[in-house]
Amino acid sequence: MQISEAIKTRRSVREFLKKEVEREKVTEILEAGRWAPSGHNNQPWRFVIIDNKEIKNILAEQTHYGSIIKSASICIAVFLDQKASYDRTKDLQAIGACIQNMLLSIHSMGLGGCWLGEILKNKDNVSNILKVPDSYELMAVIAIGYPAKGDRKSERKKLEELLHGESKP
Repeated sequence: MQISEAIKTRRSVREFLKKEVEREKVTEILEAGRWAPSGHNNQPWRFVIIDNKEIKNILAEQTHYGSIIKSASICIAVFLDQKASYDRTKDLQAIGACIQNMLLSIHSMGLGGCWLGEILKNKDNVSNILKVPDSYELMAVIAIGYPAKGDRKSERKKLEELLHGESKP
């Protein structure tokens, strides 16, 4: 799959089949995230793999979208390690690139993923549940699995609506 095709066809998947995601694929997803760009190459991201059903059920209680976590084969919590941080804005951008790399990798393997951000309202609870160091700040939870059948469409604004001033491609 060409990268432009992957970018344009990737959609958030919120319903999954009851089929486990193979460990090799999880490693490949993490590798994609690991290779994201970061300022000074500080690589401020840290990951927690969540495949334990009991832990997923507890995490699901931390978000309005808990059903997505429960139905996913696996979840990956993505954290910013504040000890590795040198510039918060740049590090947040790097984490976004890391997550996007992971989502594109997920899609390219025929899997589905959903970037869950609403859970951040309970990020301290999530950190306690996952027993991470105090320097870790939750950035997202990515739910991953084999997608259930469904029609996933998305609209985008016209490019002209997003350009400011007289700049034209």
